[in-house]
Amino acid sequence: MIMHHLIAITLAYIIDMVIGDPPNWPHPVRWIGALIYKLEKSLNKGRSRKLKGAGMLAIVLLAAGGISFLIIRFFYGIHPTAGILAEGILIFTAIAQKSLKEAALDVYEPLAKGDMKEAREKLSYIVGRDTDSLDEPGIVRAAVETVAENTSDGITAPLFWAFIGGAPLALIYRAINTCDSMVGHRNERYGEFGWASARIDDIANWIPSRLTSVCIMLTQKPDHTSAGDAWSILLRDAREHPSPNSGWGEAAVAALLGIQLGGINFYKGVISNRATMGNPMVLLEKEHILKSISIMKRTVFIFLLLLWTGGMLLEMALTRL
Repeated sequence: MIMHHLIAITLAYIIDMVIGDPPNWPHPVRWIGALIYKLEKSLNKGRSRKLKGAGMLAIVLLAAGGISFLIIRFFYGIHPTAGILAEGILIFTAIAQKSLKEAALDVYEPLAKGDMKEAREKLSYIVGRDTDSLDEPGIVRAAVETVAENTSDGITAPLFWAFIGGAPLALIYRAINTCDSMVGHRNERYGEFGWASARIDDIANWIPSRLTSVCIMLTQKPDHTSAGDAWSILLRDAREHPSPNSGWGEAAVAALLGIQLGGINFYKGVISNRATMGNPMVLLEKEHILKSISIMKRTVFIFLLLLWTGGMLLEMALTRL
């Protein structure tokens, strides 16, 4: 089954590179989001909101994992090739490399034309911070941070869990991540109800985020410092991020490019002062968006090679038992 998972993962990677996420196609993540919305609307009220939120999370994960497991089992029952194809398609729906690249390019292209208004508008589609008054470095920082963080959340983490447990675990991971993005906020409405979703998301991303940061560091030589100093920057700054996981990708990209990420953001007019990632050796420029996309693509390829290496070693070890 390990080799089946690896072939399916590679198939998913190729499909995503070719077709991405066509907007009008049916998509499991949209169905998961609709289920979360309905459950949150009916459960997030009254007492015991932490317990109700945990119940919502359990229902969503059982639905995502159970349905995908039944689909995979059915197709593997027909033939292993059919099972691998079905598994590859399901894993493909859990990753978003092409979509992430296109979202970042949607911000870069108006910047390259000097259209700040459109760049801010496109950026507002992919970040939660206020974008109306951002200058070019602020727009670039937000776009690069999005690519860096979502390299793990949107691509390598679901691939990691697909390696561990095939399509069902990849879809369970995507359901966890969607729950966190929809209800895992520290505010009055979701503080208690989304507590379980946020905690489970932290756990699910702990290993993938750190593996991804290592793969990021292997993609290229640092632009403005030595490799040793870049690794020191990563280890120094990654833990300073408010999230236990997001800082690893951001700090790694900042260290390689010699830029500084993090700092002050505004959310609905309220200031949020985050720790900074990296040393400001050069000013942020629009070309850094292109560089972050390039790092993302090479990172995913290296991560895929890492999974294949680990899978073959594990297969050899199991054969000798």
